[in-house]
Amino acid sequence: MASADTPLPRIRILLVDDSTLVRRGVRELLEGRQRQAELVIAGEAGSVAEALTVARTCKPDVVLLDIRLPDGDGFEACRGILKENPGARILMLTSFANDDFVHQAIVSGAHGYLMKEVEPERLIEAIVSLHHGESILGTGLVERVLDLVRAGRTGAGRDSASGLSLLSAQERRVLALVAEGRTNKEIGVQLGLSDNTVKNYLVNVFDKLKVKRRSQAAALWVQSAGKTQDARSGLPIGLK
Repeated sequence: MASADTPLPRIRILLVDDSTLVRRGVRELLEGRQRQAELVIAGEAGSVAEALTVARTCKPDVVLLDIRLPDGDGFEACRGILKENPGARILMLTSFANDDFVHQAIVSGAHGYLMKEVEPERLIEAIVSLHHGESILGTGLVERVLDLVRAGRTGAGRDSASGLSLLSAQERRVLALVAEGRTNKEIGVQLGLSDNTVKNYLVNVFDKLKVKRRSQAAALWVQSAGKTQDARSGLPIGLK
């Protein structure tokens, strides 16, 4: 564990929720020096319009974004924020877990989807993981993503599945580890590759599979191999 003098990553967070009470609770939970990072609440918003304005000003690293907002929805806010700040990482933090919302979150560019009843430590870990380039699906949502891919709703259809035959042996090894929820760093350590080399392999994998998301590629691999992700773990199966 890092000592009190050890520099930690500083993560700027934008809270977007129409409930002042919810925002206050999340702020009290997150703000300050945590074990993994220094979390800073850079801004708050209670609507889509306000979220876009505040994001433009505070330039957050991570956005915690509710779905139901008084002047629209979180998916609209997600697209707008990413258009102006492509480097921002978006975590949908919501009370809704239906398939349509999971699907819309994926196609809108969100990097994570968690339920509001998530354990505090899990939320902190998710924010840090997002900041490090991973993406997060909460408990029970991995299987939903697999179902969406099988149904062709995320844009990964028959052509994507046939692309698996085009993968090289090393690309297949990398993808198999992605499907296990491994981070790029973990994959690099296991295969003796640098982070950049792993990223390059994934770029090739995405291109051959005709997908844009790490979760889509992982789901295709799991479907092809006849395996099942452990939906209880809530482990990252992220994008980058």
